[in-house]
Amino acid sequence: MQVVHPLSPIYDENSKVLILGSMPSVKSREVGFYYGHPKNRFWKVLEKVYEEKIGESKEEKILFLKKHHIALFDVLKSCDIASSKDQSIKNPVPNDFTEILENTKIKVIFTTGRKAQELYHKYCYPKTKIEAIYLPSTSPCNCPKGIEDKLENAYKEIKKYTENSFSSSKKMIE
Repeated sequence: MQVVHPLSPIYDENSKVLILGSMPSVKSREVGFYYGHPKNRFWKVLEKVYEEKIGESKEEKILFLKKHHIALFDVLKSCDIASSKDQSIKNPVPNDFTEILENTKIKVIFTTGRKAQELYHKYCYPKTKIEAIYLPSTSPCNCPKGIEDKLENAYKEIKKYTENSFSSSKKMIE
């Protein structure tokens, strides 16, 4: 089924990192927000990393992202996909990140999941010239129970780039 990305990117001029998934899941498209499946661990992992409660509403999540200088979007603008299965993606069309990158302080990009990493590297990296740092998927489909510690440790990388004391992300990604 052809899916066109229905969500706007979340960012502001103070964003320091960009986190990219592949394409919003069926549940995320239904609720109209990123990582919307109740069993997806994305928001719970960020709560642990930043040691603060985020809240359930879209507005609270957006405030959290902006407070911590995190931009959120997806690699793909559209694709053919069966349900929410990344491995079924065909005919991918990447998003253009020019506006986001030109209007923020973003120097570091993270991808959540192998497919997002693969798609970003193939379609987006040639244009952005910013290497993406891989993060494991937080999806309930791709993420077995009992992996929370592993996820938290991987996602702590984000915090290193969003802390105020951090000044040059280029040093850490080269």
